[in-house]
Amino acid sequence: MTYRLYGTPGSLYTGKARSYLIKQGVPFENRAAGEARFRAEIVPKIGRWIIPVLETPAGELIQDGSEIIAHFEAEGRARLPAYPATPLHRLVAQVFELFGGEGLLRPAMHYRWNFDDTNRAFLERDFPAALAPTGASEAAQAEVFAMASGRMRKAMAGFGVSPETIPAVEAAYAEFLRLFDDHLAGSPYLLGGAPSLGDYGLIAPLYAHLARDPYPARMMQRTAFRVWRWVERMNAADQDAGEYGCPPPELFADDAVPETLKRLLRFVAEDYLPEVEAFVAFTNAWLADHPGLEPGTNGMPRTQDRVIGQTAFAWRGHELRVNVMPYRVYLLQKVQAVVDEAAPPARAAMRALLDETGLSGLLDLRVARRVERRGQLEVWGA
Repeated sequence: MTYRLYGTPGSLYTGKARSYLIKQGVPFENRAAGEARFRAEIVPKIGRWIIPVLETPAGELIQDGSEIIAHFEAEGRARLPAYPATPLHRLVAQVFELFGGEGLLRPAMHYRWNFDDTNRAFLERDFPAALAPTGASEAAQAEVFAMASGRMRKAMAGFGVSPETIPAVEAAYAEFLRLFDDHLAGSPYLLGGAPSLGDYGLIAPLYAHLARDPYPARMMQRTAFRVWRWVERMNAADQDAGEYGCPPPELFADDAVPETLKRLLRFVAEDYLPEVEAFVAFTNAWLADHPGLEPGTNGMPRTQDRVIGQTAFAWRGHELRVNVMPYRVYLLQKVQAVVDEAAPPARAAMRALLDETGLSGLLDLRVARRVERRGQLEVWGA
């Protein structure tokens, strides 16, 4: 048996794992989450309905794109390692894994669900194709779409998208596209001539929602062509970078972080750091209210639940209310671990870069108990 990736074409987190498997030349099958076997066999083993899930040839199940990448990197099977070997590049890659998968959810949700005139006909076919049981009737497919879209439209508010915030969401995303497009003028990937963990973090929203759904896809093609080409490149088995003179699969020399990349980091500081501050503060207050939590549990009435509450913070002239999920703390800890585990000179250089770009808060914002992953769930450590 080859590897099997259970997910959907339009799934943000599936897109991250799929891109990695393609780039590493891992033979795999795309399998639909609507498949009977996924519901009957995979979901009970995972403990919740969630995608992506990778099934290995040995029958091992790995849930979550970050964990799928870590699995192959630990085995030394990556032909283009996702984790850069030098300290600044490793830090930048980890920051963009966090920001890509979590910090771009506002535009991803807005541009999918608030443009029905352009998107709906596509989504009505796309969602049931991957989620409905094989051979489902038109009526059953319509029911699947209604249920899934209703749930996602409701969830959109939990990411801070509302009629009042939409203009700011659109302005922020346009700024991000401009900055990323400018950076890609000099290199085919985030850190030079090869994809890194940061690219895989960014491809999650930029492919599945923002380059695949009709309205934002046309917007990207029209306003950020180099980003559009990067999306294509991230889903190609080869480098697909002929316009750059086919550069070798190397990162920027001497651990360099060019100014175009620093501008992107400053954007992350402005756009996402306030949310990180808010969810860390909420999580610490929540932990203080739950002093008896057993290590290895998540403290939720249903173990499959991912949201521990909501918090509010100021963002671009608005007050946003967003869901707080321990999974985001888990990714934040990965950023912090890169610095914590480095030798003192490298640690000082990484701190200096974050100070320069306004992101030092990523190192200082800590929760009272670590978030760990056990049995495919996010749980609290000792």
